[in-house]
Amino acid sequence: METSPVTLRLAVIMERRVLHNKWTDHAWEARALLPEGPESPDVPRVFAQIDEATQWLFPPLDLTLYTDEADNYLLNVTAAEPRIFVMWRPDDEAEPPVRPTQISASYGEAARWMDSGEKVDGLPMPADMRDWVEDFARRFQKPPEPRKPKRFAKTGDGNTHYGGVRAGANGDERER
Repeated sequence: METSPVTLRLAVIMERRVLHNKWTDHAWEARALLPEGPESPDVPRVFAQIDEATQWLFPPLDLTLYTDEADNYLLNVTAAEPRIFVMWRPDDEAEPPVRPTQISASYGEAARWMDSGEKVDGLPMPADMRDWVEDFARRFQKPPEPRKPKRFAKTGDGNTHYGGVRAGANGDERER
């Protein structure tokens, strides 16, 4: 069975929206993914300008599926709304001042990114991509490990703390 990672290249569209509040004048978020193609840029470029929003198309990133994340992929694709997660960072030295850095189909990986303080947006996963991810996840899903039965501690008199035998009022033994 093949265990090497499988990769698909996707370009990220990030959007800068103008906000009208006293704390910040704009907000960034990932808006869409496009498959790599001849129109994929080598450097970020303006993709669309709509009213008070500007969309930027970024160079493609690798969406890599790893066998050890199969269970997390399966959790994602069997959810009501499967997602592709985009991690991005501010980059004040660049134009535009943000950079998508990684993409993933794994709930677990996205959670680890967020736990470490990264900015993460979830985008709807297209149906054909969902089928591709689900096929991969089902091929490499690990069966659940069998659980050992719980063992209860014993008291000094040989009875267990939970569900053990206890002497009744007349001296005979009865179940708890």
